[in-house]
Amino acid sequence: MNNVLSYDGSFDGLMTTIFTVYDHKIKNPIIQPESQAQDQLFGKAHEVITEPEKAQRVFKRMIELSTKRDMTEFRKAFLSEIVGIENSLLKYCQITFENGKAPAGDYGNTTILKISQAAKMVGREKHRMEAFIRFHLIDDDIYFANCEPDCNVLPLIANHFKKRYADQKWVIYDLKRDYGISYDLNTVEEITIKFEDPLGKRGIINKVGGESRFRESENNYRDLWNQYFKSTNIESRKNMKLHLQHVPKRYWKYLSEKVA
Repeated sequence: MNNVLSYDGSFDGLMTTIFTVYDHKIKNPIIQPESQAQDQLFGKAHEVITEPEKAQRVFKRMIELSTKRDMTEFRKAFLSEIVGIENSLLKYCQITFENGKAPAGDYGNTTILKISQAAKMVGREKHRMEAFIRFHLIDDDIYFANCEPDCNVLPLIANHFKKRYADQKWVIYDLKRDYGISYDLNTVEEITIKFEDPLGKRGIINKVGGESRFRESENNYRDLWNQYFKSTNIESRKNMKLHLQHVPKRYWKYLSEKVA
């Protein structure tokens, strides 16, 4: 019989669960985030409480047996949020521990192939978000952008925007996962916003996607950007099929040049 283990959905939570599998010698484990865990035929899933120390022990051992690229792919695969990816990552850890090294490049192994494909998918979504996110200036001199990426890529794009907009305070908010990242000119940290309040945390506006209180300079900036976009768009060379391949329609609502 399968033993279902549920965790809080965090990376540390997954690492703690993998520790629990080994510590309790659990046979036929199935790992699920709490949001996906369902009651089983013969009982409920066992809830694993995240313990950073246990998580760190597993992660540290994986680092010792893997290259930096291996661990980057491992982390990206986790952020894909593909249903069942946790079990592929568990198998990856088991293979690594048994062989004394990470099985990088063994694409004949379905587990390794699945992780590689998931990591590539996340990598593509990361680049899309870096290209498509548009900031708007709000009342508190903070630039705000919202998004709904297919994968949980905010942890991966934070450094890009920190470097690119080092002299500006900004917030990027993932509406799909209800959390964001905030930069205060020094550090990037994770935040959540209570949109039902008149003003959310750190003075963020409460209506994302609604009629926002943009400053006049922001409106001017958007007008200039839209003029530039139109001037560089050669109508006779328009190729909508190719355009949709590079800029899928689901991202258009976040692009100022599309909503103007």
